[in-house]
Amino acid sequence: MPINILMPALSPTMEKGNLAKWLKKEGDAVKSGDVIAEIETDKATMEVEAVDDGTIAKILVPEGTQDVAVNDVIAVLASEGEDVKAAGAGAAKATAAGAPSPEPSPQESEKAVSTAQPTPSAKPAATQQESRASTDAPSAIPSAQMPKAPAEGRQAVNGQDGARVFSSPLARRLAKEAGIEIGRISGTGPHGRVIARDIESAKSGKGVKTAPAAAPTAAAGAAPAGPSEQQVRAMFADGTYDVVPHDNMRKIIAQRLSQSKQTIPHFYLTIDCDIGKLSAAREEINAAAPKDKDGKPAYKLSVNDFVIKALALALQRVPDANVTWTDGAMLKHKASDVGVAVAIPGGLITPVIRNAHSKPLSVISNEMKDFAARARARKLKPEEYQGGTTAVSNLGMYGIKEFSGVINPPHATILAVGAGEQRAVVRGGKIEIGTIMSATLSCDHRAVDGALGAEFLAAFKVLIENPVMMVV
Repeated sequence: MPINILMPALSPTMEKGNLAKWLKKEGDAVKSGDVIAEIETDKATMEVEAVDDGTIAKILVPEGTQDVAVNDVIAVLASEGEDVKAAGAGAAKATAAGAPSPEPSPQESEKAVSTAQPTPSAKPAATQQESRASTDAPSAIPSAQMPKAPAEGRQAVNGQDGARVFSSPLARRLAKEAGIEIGRISGTGPHGRVIARDIESAKSGKGVKTAPAAAPTAAAGAAPAGPSEQQVRAMFADGTYDVVPHDNMRKIIAQRLSQSKQTIPHFYLTIDCDIGKLSAAREEINAAAPKDKDGKPAYKLSVNDFVIKALALALQRVPDANVTWTDGAMLKHKASDVGVAVAIPGGLITPVIRNAHSKPLSVISNEMKDFAARARARKLKPEEYQGGTTAVSNLGMYGIKEFSGVINPPHATILAVGAGEQRAVVRGGKIEIGTIMSATLSCDHRAVDGALGAEFLAAFKVLIENPVMMVV
């Protein structure tokens, strides 16, 4: 029976994607693991691998098509031994009639989540990693793609939102013994399946979904809408502008940041930091960096590397600020995972330095250089830019003295860093010249109150002004 190839969800925020390129054509035989297509998401270009053997019977979505909805059928695969022409004709007929494409049989349901699995186009040697324990990143395959008939050995139940939840027999037994509703547990097994280790994590409060928030009442009112596109265009004469359609990245950035400002009560704290000692330490460390046979240093620290380290250590010193707000509970994080805003063509992305508090400055520096290069090439893996407990946005290299950042959920804070510049300062009653850097902390007032935010920023100032404390 023909197997549908679905548009995969390559990130939790993905609703649509662009089918950039088909690497296989109709009539081509494919094996499990073959790369069959390239999909452009809001953050990266990802390769899609086949997870079944067969022959491409019909391509329903041509390459170059934009805004293909997740779970749409993009092609049909004929199974081994099946009539390829008949499968292709059936798919074309069903599409023309507006009917759904063929569904997989119950025996094939384990494979029917999708006939493709996403992998980064950078082709790393390792396979896709599982969801991170530190951030409980959602599975790349949403529950809407789950097969209609559960495969043998696992059972589907309805979760809080009515979506199917698949689990192993052992996981169901452990959940029952622990008194935990299995529909509230985030699965980390294949295709989001709940397995035994997820129950153990749930016992300690990890990976447990909060109750869905109630829908806003009509009395609350919707946010006022701005002028329509037609109204805006009418303000300008025809021929005086070029129309540049939004790509997926720009759309997602607009949605997430609008949501952030509308739903997160921001407040801002600014502090000036004397980075004279930091600048001197940076020069000394870089000068002493070991070099390879070609004379290339093993690392070259930037001011931003010190900022990342200081922010991570400050979270460890003020753990009440290392939190994430949810409607049901406050998540207090043990590790300091620091996101760093990186400008890329058409937008920005925030790769995350995991456990930044425990990493040497040289490791942070090299990791950031790698992230920045792959971010600009759109080669980051989802687990490399999802989650995190805070973030840094540094515009000092552009000469910006001071600015305020917009919090990127699920973070509770973001530090906006300006340029280090020479200013007049008073030391011991005398006016001297110091190298001063202004830093502004944006806080989610639901999670971080004013006094707590001030304590956190003060801890950052102590560390950034005394860089030797970062290596003790």
